Amino acid sequence: MTKGPSRLDVAVGYAVPRKGIPAAPSFRRWVAAALAGRIREADLAIRVVGTREGRALNRHYRGRDYATNVLSFPADVPEGLPEGVHLPLLGDLVICAPVVAREARQQGKQPAAHYAHLTVHGTLHLLGWNHEDPREAECMEQLEREILAGLGIADPYLDA
Repeated sequence: MTKGPSRLDVAVGYAVPRKGIPAAPSFRRWVAAALAGRIREADLAIRVVGTREGRALNRHYRGRDYATNVLSFPADVPEGLPEGVHLPLLGDLVICAPVVAREARQQGKQPAAHYAHLTVHGTLHLLGWNHEDPREAECMEQLEREILAGLGIADPYLDA
């Protein structure tokens, strides 16, 4: 695996009880794997939420009235920063714990592996990857498979 970012700050906040949810170092490792060889410095935040907050955010920002597994909010880097000022803010991820738990059960996956996949998936969105058309989706999914394989996690798209 390619070396990860030289400076990575991942803030993890839990808006739900932490039972069954990975600890911050796991999220940091998954983000680092997604960024390896792609970006040298990054700051991002991950917030693990419940269904109510996940649904409200999805409704407000995407116009979809249901809680989804992961939402990505890329940072809008302010224009006109003084020369030499570097702001490595990548953005925020919101992961809905009840949705992740339900999907992991339904898909017969280990919850930690599903959290890893969604963290990698969301991080790639922060980098500008997309799955709006079939070709983009195929490229993004292949990249996710490679990153997760480097972490020892099976192909998340098998039997999905």
